[in-house]
Amino acid sequence: MLEASAREMMARRFRSYLPVVVDMETGGFDAKRDAILEIAAVTLSMDNEGNLLSDETFSFNINPFEGANIEQSALDFTGIRLDSALRRQTAVSEGEAIKEIFHPIRKAIKANNCTRAILVGHNAAFDHGFLNAAIERNGIKRNPFHPFSSFDTASLAGLVYGQTVLARACRAAGIEFDNAAAHTARYDTERTAELFCAMVNRFKDLGGWQLALREQGMEED
Repeated sequence: MLEASAREMMARRFRSYLPVVVDMETGGFDAKRDAILEIAAVTLSMDNEGNLLSDETFSFNINPFEGANIEQSALDFTGIRLDSALRRQTAVSEGEAIKEIFHPIRKAIKANNCTRAILVGHNAAFDHGFLNAAIERNGIKRNPFHPFSSFDTASLAGLVYGQTVLARACRAAGIEFDNAAAHTARYDTERTAELFCAMVNRFKDLGGWQLALREQGMEED
């Protein structure tokens, strides 16, 4: 159970939005035409000191939607094998995967006294575009995410560390990064969550959040 003070801080920290880190591995760059092959999401929480922390991870292998395009270059880059036994045993439809991920996200929003989720991603526009296309394609009505706003860790890491590549930004933040494990949705999402938390917490430790609150006349006791 979250402490009341932690819930209150989370709700205030991002204007009642709960950051949720999302990553997808896809069959290309066209959100309308190309398949989603993997999806993962990490919910975040806050401790009583105001530090942002990774909470739970949810991930799925996804069967391409009917008529989806998959570029061989995308498979070569990610290393995804569509014919692997594990994929055949575990893959679900994209609609099922998104609905299953949305359920715990809604619970996390409520647990943190937030009103909705905001997507965090490394090059967030890419993942947000694929997510919105899949929501529309599957007729999903209750989307917990803000429809267009997001936090982009590539931009933030460029500002904080002078690095925009995920692996390099993680290493600059002191986060271990295994190139051999990269380009799976689960691994990349968990590292992106660590990176986002590290940057937000560093800003807090430097007094940035408290300064912003003072300027708004909202300084905490």
